[in-house]
Amino acid sequence: MTSTPPLLHALSLEGRERLMQFAREVSFAAGKRIFEERGLADRFWIIRTGSVDLDVHIGDRRPMVVDILGHGDLVGWSWLVPPYTWRMGAEASTPVRAYEFDATAVRALCEADPAIGLAVTRRVLDVVARRLQATRLRLADTDGPGSRAVTARP
Repeated sequence: MTSTPPLLHALSLEGRERLMQFAREVSFAAGKRIFEERGLADRFWIIRTGSVDLDVHIGDRRPMVVDILGHGDLVGWSWLVPPYTWRMGAEASTPVRAYEFDATAVRALCEADPAIGLAVTRRVLDVVARRLQATRLRLADTDGPGSRAVTARP
């Protein structure tokens, strides 16, 4: 779980209420694939309970877990950046309850309300930077003498 405040805390009360108009509660069983790398990124999630593994495909090997997300974390950022395709895959590693957001509607809200758009964009950019760093560290762990399998976040 990251120490950065959740997306909802980055918004004003009015902004949170407006954003939550595009959310619905969902759940995923442990082992359920939430999305696949290169698939259409038409939604995103904020985890309420449980954990989600983010993974990447490298060559012919099975997907490598590069980050583990938990309560309050944003699952998915590719919905905000054209061409709106997932850059990673995601799987529920435990039972998950989350808020699922309609990405098209949220992008329209961000365009219509610059304050919300800026807050969402800043939060998503922070998530991208953290995921890039986590991925870089995971790949470095697998790239040398004595490298080990990556299955859990430090």
